[in-house]
Amino acid sequence: MRLSNRSKAPIYNFVNTLLLMTLLIGIIAFLLEEYKFNILGLESYLLIIIPLILLTLYYLNGRQIFEYDSDGEAIHFRNRNIIPFLSKALSDEFPKYKLIKYDVVNIFFVKRLYLTISSKNSGSTILKYEISYLTQKEVNDLKFSLSKVIKANKERR
Repeated sequence: MRLSNRSKAPIYNFVNTLLLMTLLIGIIAFLLEEYKFNILGLESYLLIIIPLILLTLYYLNGRQIFEYDSDGEAIHFRNRNIIPFLSKALSDEFPKYKLIKYDVVNIFFVKRLYLTISSKNSGSTILKYEISYLTQKEVNDLKFSLSKVIKANKERR
């Protein structure tokens, strides 16, 4: 099964640009308010604080693009940000038989996928992927596919 939200990258770029422009306009409005108009008083700081909080939440939500491919004998995961220099892209590929278990964790608006795979050196390794930008249907499809792989692995043993 293949799963990807790469087609939504233009939407994420648009939201990112919109948030950056809102912050820039807020900074300009703040400077004009402080040095020219002086109408709002202390509330003028909200012109910078609110866009900055929104931008921070957008970036803390995780990497936007998630790709999953379980066709063949290997599973391939790729997780990257639309802005390449913000965080390093994750790319992992391993045989299906190494997958032991998975967990999807929801904390407020942040979703994470934790995979436990068997490893020769340490017994098992946990891999983390950010899946906040997947729809609920895509998350359910991912869970179904991973469950199928784990079930097949248990039958082989």
